[in-house]
Amino acid sequence: MSGRRVSNNRIRGPQSALTDFLASNNISAAQISADYERRRREAEEQAQRDAAANATVAEEEEQQPDEREETALQKKKRKRAEEKALAEIKQGKNSKKQKKGKGKKEDPDGEDSDDAFGMYSKSKPLPGQLENCEKCEKRFTVTPYSKTGPNGGLLCVKCSKEQTDQKKKDEKVKKQAAPRGKQRQKQSNLLDGIVGDGAVSLQDLCIKTIADNVHDVEEFGDLPQNLLKRLSEIFSKRRVLNSRTLDLFFRPNLETMDITDCGKLEVEDYIKIFSFAPRLKTLNLQHAGQFKDEVIDYIIERDVPIQHLKLYAANLITNEKWIEFFTKCGHRLESLQLKWLNCSLDDEAFTHLVQHCPNLKRLKLKQCWRLGESAIAAIQHLRKLQHLSLHFKEPVSAENLVNMITAVGPNLRTLSLEEFYSADDSVLEAIHTRCSQLEKLRLTDNDSCTDAGYTNLFTNWSNPGLSFIDFSSNRSVDCDKPEGTEDLTGLGSSGFEALMAHSGSSLRTLTIASCRHIEREALAKIWDGKREYPCLKTADVSFVKTMDTPIVAGLFKSCRQLTKLTAFGCFSVSDVTVPKGVALIGIPNAQDSIIQEGGYDIDSIMASTGFGAV
Repeated sequence: MSGRRVSNNRIRGPQSALTDFLASNNISAAQISADYERRRREAEEQAQRDAAANATVAEEEEQQPDEREETALQKKKRKRAEEKALAEIKQGKNSKKQKKGKGKKEDPDGEDSDDAFGMYSKSKPLPGQLENCEKCEKRFTVTPYSKTGPNGGLLCVKCSKEQTDQKKKDEKVKKQAAPRGKQRQKQSNLLDGIVGDGAVSLQDLCIKTIADNVHDVEEFGDLPQNLLKRLSEIFSKRRVLNSRTLDLFFRPNLETMDITDCGKLEVEDYIKIFSFAPRLKTLNLQHAGQFKDEVIDYIIERDVPIQHLKLYAANLITNEKWIEFFTKCGHRLESLQLKWLNCSLDDEAFTHLVQHCPNLKRLKLKQCWRLGESAIAAIQHLRKLQHLSLHFKEPVSAENLVNMITAVGPNLRTLSLEEFYSADDSVLEAIHTRCSQLEKLRLTDNDSCTDAGYTNLFTNWSNPGLSFIDFSSNRSVDCDKPEGTEDLTGLGSSGFEALMAHSGSSLRTLTIASCRHIEREALAKIWDGKREYPCLKTADVSFVKTMDTPIVAGLFKSCRQLTKLTAFGCFSVSDVTVPKGVALIGIPNAQDSIIQEGGYDIDSIMASTGFGAV
C-alpha cells in the first residue's frame, strides 16, 4: 500500500515526441550505446587480425620457395587445382573464339599457343596480398579497388589517382575540340576571307536558325532585302530552294528578287515570281536552266518594269525571243548581265540590244559563245555605259578593242577584259588616254602586253587611284623562254612599281597571281614594312615565285587593314606568324592546314622577323 502510494506521488516532467516514439517501439538508449561499443571493438580486433595476416604474408614471400615444406597431400591438392585452373582457362579461350567467329588456324598439335602461355603467366594478386606498383614500384596491399596500369600491372593509391586525373583531362580536351562539321565551316569561312573574331552576332545566329528549320517556317515577315538575299544564298548553298521555299520570299510590293541557284525551279515557278511581284525592277537569277521563252512571253505580256536583269545559264531562251524582249522592254533596261549562254544571243540579237537599250549603264557578257567582233563594234554606240565586263570565246582584234575603249572610255568606272589574248600595248595606251574615271580595272590571261606598256599606263595617268586591280596570269607562256622574252612580256617589276605608286594609297583589292616576272627586289621595295597602304584588304600573290617569308611579313606591316592573303604556290614562304584578324591561304608548308588564321599582334611579328617594332 505504501509502495503504491510512493509510486503515485512521483513527479514526472513532460516527455518529448522522440522519447514517446522510442518507448512505444521498445527501443532503449542504453541498448543502442552497448551495440555501438560492441561493433567498435569488433572492428578494432578485425583490423589487428588483418595487419597480422599481411605481416605473415610478407614474411612468407620473402622466404625462398625451397625453404617451404609441403606434404604429399598438399602437393596432390595443388596439382589438382592447377589442372582445374588450366582447364577453365582453355574453356574460356574457346568460348571467346566462338564469339569472334571462325578464321584462325589452330596448331597441328591441337593446342593454342596462347593457352600454353597462360600456364606460365602470373595470376592477378588477390585482395589482401602485397604487390609492387607498376609505375613507382612501391609495395602496397591489394584491394578490390586497385587500378590496372597500362601494361596490365596494378597501381598503388597515388598512381591510381594520377592515372584517373589524366584520363579526365584527356576526355575534357577531347570534348573541347571542335567537331568536324564546325572545323569544315570555319575553313570555308576563311577561304571566303571571313575571320572569326569573337562571338557570332545575334543576326547571324537568327539567320542560321531559320536556315536550319526552313521546313517549319511559314513566312519571313518584314525582313529587309539584305537579309532576304543572305537567306537566299544559304538556301542555294544547301540546295533547299525549291517551289515551296520560294514562296517564303514573296511579299506585297516586292521590287527585288535574288536567287543564286535556281536549279530546282521549273517554268511555272518563274512565272509565279512575276505574278506575285508584278512591279519587279531588279531580277537576279543564277543557274536558271528552265528559264524559257514562255517566261519571256509572260514578262512582255504583263509589261513587268524590269530595269536590272541578271541571268546565268539561261540557255533555253531562243535568239528570236531575245530580239523580241530587247525590242519591247529594252527601253527600261539600265543593267544587263548575262553569263554562260552557249547557243543563244548572237551578234544579230546583240545589235537589237544596242538599238533598243539606249539607257544601258552596266553591261556584263561572259562566256557568251556566239558573240565576237560585231558585238565589240556595236558596244561603241552605248555612250552611257559606266560598267563594262567582257569575256568572249571568239577572238577579237586589238584594233576593235581600241576603238571600243576610245568610244565609251570617258564614262567608264569599271572595265574588265578577260582572256583577250590579242590585246597589246595599244589597248593599254587607249585606257591611259581615254579613261579618266576608272575605279576597277581587270585585264587577265594575256601574253601580248609588255611590262613597258603597264609602266606607261600608270605613269602620269590622269585617272584617280584605283580601288580594284586584277592582272592575274599576265605573263609569257612561251615554253622555250619560261623567264620571259627580251621585252619582258607581262607584268614585271617596273609595271608593278608604277601600279603601286599610282594606286597604292587607294587600293582595296589586288590580284597579281601568276605574274611570275616580278622580281624579289621590287616586292621587297614595295612591301618593306615602312611604306603604308591603308586601304588594302585583299591580296592574291599566288604563284609569284619570288615571294618569301620576309616579304610576307613586310606586307603584313605595310597593310594594316589586310584581312585575306592568298599565296598558293609560294614555296619560299614558311613558318609565317599571321596577325590577328588575317586569313592566310595556300601556304604549302603549313603544318596543319593550307589555311592559317591569325592570332598574333603585328608588332610582335615584326620584331621577331627583324623589322623592329612599330
